[in-house]
Formats: sequence, structure tokens, C-alpha cells
Amino acid sequence: MKFGKTIKIFLIDGDPNGRMSCELSNWSGKAYKIPRIKIKDCGDRPDLVSTGVYLLFGKDEEGKDMVYIGEGETILKRLNQQLNAKDFWNEAIIFISKDENLNKAHIKYLENRLYEIAKFANRYKIENSVIPTQSSISESDRAEMEEFIEYIKMLVNTLGHKVFDEKREIKTKRKQETFFIKAARGADSQGEQTSDGFVVFKGSKAAGSTVASMTSSFVTLRNKLLEEGVLINKGEYLEFPDDYIFSSPSTAATIVMGRNANGLTEWKQKNGKSLKDFESIEPTDKV
Repeated sequence: MKFGKTIKIFLIDGDPNGRMSCELSNWSGKAYKIPRIKIKDCGDRPDLVSTGVYLLFGKDEEGKDMVYIGEGETILKRLNQQLNAKDFWNEAIIFISKDENLNKAHIKYLENRLYEIAKFANRYKIENSVIPTQSSISESDRAEMEEFIEYIKMLVNTLGHKVFDEKREIKTKRKQETFFIKAARGADSQGEQTSDGFVVFKGSKAAGSTVASMTSSFVTLRNKLLEEGVLINKGEYLEFPDDYIFSSPSTAATIVMGRNANGLTEWKQKNGKSLKDFESIEPTDKV
């Protein structure tokens, strides 16, 4: 990937919550971020009748992020069809080529690869019911499309969605900020606070059972994580087969310990310092 690109964002209607277009310096691609309610207003964008790929973003009934990844030879027509076909989404991000050099084989390749990357990242629930078929393109075209994908990932992140961010990147940041819980019923976990939430690391163990006083909503969440394979029942304990991001340290601690818990005091470093104490330390002024 080539770095040093300048991102240019244009508010089409002068509204930061409305339609916007994004471009990168010296890149033939172009992105649009369009709210669902503005799709029918896009007849004024002639470049949206071209070939491209798109992502539809929304949430399920439990608030979990969802994405649908698709392609279209006439992208605006396809998006109008999706207004009737899918109701979960409230925002679309679209990618086209300014010089119209994306053909059907290219966009099928992009659709498949973006699906694979999103599935591997495992941050969003993917709404596609069928795995997109990857087209056969030349080696030179593949290299060009892979570079196109890197710019798609950059812009999707810039536009507020981490659907392609690989969780394994979290591990490279692990230093002294790792926190631990070792408690009753097999709980033995470690994790860290990040800008996305509290991450419980792969291989961590949660208590094999819950106490009767545990809040029902957390019991429901725990059962849901078991159903989805986020937690694996190992008999005496439950195991995290992969890193998992919780919305807060307390939610993470409660699921790990099988009882209501204050994550700020339960998560501790090896020296015994709690997350609360760690976060309350004021930075030292440097002279």
C-alpha cells in the first residue's frame, strides 16, 4: 500500500450528517457515504450510474453492528433495489472508479475479497446469505484490485466503520497495560482497555457457572456468547477462542466471573494495581 495520501471529504449538501464524497490524492477511486434516506436524492450524481461495490451498514435488534457487501453494474439502481430488499441498514458507503475502469470481473473480485476480510476481522455481523463468488482476473489486475482494496479499507475506517480492522492488530499493542482476573469457578482471564472497549484476550477462561444473583441481562448475554461461539464450554470453565471486545470493563468482568462485577476494581495488573487506579494516575510533567 502506498502511504502519504491526502483524504479529501466533500459535504454534498453542506450537512455533516448528509451525503458526502471522499477522494484520495493520485487515486482513481472515489467513495460516497450516503444515508439511506438520501439514496433517492442521488439522481444528481451521474457517476453513480457506473460500476462499483457498496457496503450497507446498520444494527440488529440487539444493537450489534451489521454489514452487507455487494456490487452493481449500475450502482445507484442496485441501491434503490436494496431499499426494498433489506431494511436493517441506515447508511451506504459506495466505491466507484473515476475513470470507469472497473468492469464486472473487477467488482466481483472486490466483493468477494471484502467479504473475506470482513469475515476474518469478525467485528460486524455479515448480512450476506451467500458467499460472493470470486471472479478470475489476471495477475496484474489482481495486484491493482488489492491496492484498490487497501484504499477502500482506509476510507471505510475514516468514515466511521471498523468492519475491516483485524483484531489481531490489538496484540501488537500489548505492553504493561495488561490486566488480569483470576477468580472462582475457573475464571482466569487477561485483557486490556482500548479505544473500542475492553478486550478479553484469546485463551482466557470464564467461570463455568453463574451465581443466582447475576443480573438477568448478563445471563442472557453470556448465553448468547455461547451460542455464537464467542465462548466455548470446556466443562469446568468457558474459553474465549479469540480476542473479544466488550463495551466496558464491567461487562467483561461480569461475563468472566459469572457474577455482577465492577470491572474497574476487578481487573488488576500483576502488581495488584486495579484498572481504576491505573486510569486515575496523572501524567508526570516533563521538563
